[in-house]
Amino acid sequence: MRKKVILACSKCGSRNYVTMKRISHAAERFEANKFCKICNMHTLHRETK
Repeated sequence: MRKKVILACSKCGSRNYVTMKRISHAAERFEANKFCKICNMHTLHRETK
């Protein structure tokens, strides 16, 4: 089973990406280095609540 999560840029706070995450890993917040169009660079994106 998976649930939908939204990723937000840690630098500017814009919510750029939507991805799916397994429910068994729900205790940890998902983090990934992604490209932010606002910052125009790769930044750390974290799962929002």
